[in-house]
Amino acid sequence: MTKKNLDPQKHRILILGASGYIGNAIYKELGPYFKTFGTYRTPTKAFKANTQFFPYNLEEDDVYEILEACKPTIIISALRGNFNAQTIVHQHIAEYALSFGSKIIFLSSANVFDAYSKFPSYELDKTLSHSIYGHFKIKIENLLLRLPEKQVAIIRVPMIFGATSPRIEELKQAILEDESVEVFPNLIMNVMLDKKLTQQIHYIINRNKYGVFHLGSTDLVHHDDYTKEILGILSDKKVVLKQVYTTNEDRYLAVLPKFNKLPKHLQITSQHILEELGR
Repeated sequence: MTKKNLDPQKHRILILGASGYIGNAIYKELGPYFKTFGTYRTPTKAFKANTQFFPYNLEEDDVYEILEACKPTIIISALRGNFNAQTIVHQHIAEYALSFGSKIIFLSSANVFDAYSKFPSYELDKTLSHSIYGHFKIKIENLLLRLPEKQVAIIRVPMIFGATSPRIEELKQAILEDESVEVFPNLIMNVMLDKKLTQQIHYIINRNKYGVFHLGSTDLVHHDDYTKEILGILSDKKVVLKQVYTTNEDRYLAVLPKFNKLPKHLQITSQHILEELGR
């Protein structure tokens, strides 16, 4: 990285949802380099003590107050919660970005393609979803893609893993309580590591990249096989797998890059993620 890229005055960044799992990982990655602010919903001692963090309930509070206080050049949306309330928030940040030239980085999902099952999906493929969640993500994507193109980065991610990720915590809990774990034998997907995702977002900010990004492992895995491998890393106990068949044929839910590829050192494989989880 050049000195220019490390200049903390270069950007003022606001992370909406900075107390959540991914939002907080992004905050930790960007905080040392930029003037970084965040929002939290559930007050804890650490968040209340952090003067860069603002309490924010997306169903009750006005995001404009936080935007006015932070004056961000970049707004990263890692929000979770009520979809209708989120839609209004994103309308407001889009209006703000249009007025002040801010850039919006939106964390979307592979689920924007969950109505397609025959192939992996690429950046310019038409979005189509059968799920409420995927439908919602498409709605926000379309809202933001109406902004000038250089002001938007859509980040589509598959399943995200990490030492403290909700998915890993769920598996640990199932092991502890001798519960079965649901697997989808026909689901072919790619996967992501939290630490690598935050580095990729840092790169997108540093290089002022925009457009649609598919950030996941470069290879594909079967959900059942990959879950078995993770369970083997987490415990020696035999875990009962509950196989769920949503279709008789293989079904893809994978986001692969074709146009917005990141440099080799920022790419990751599913095996690398397993190695990280095993440390």
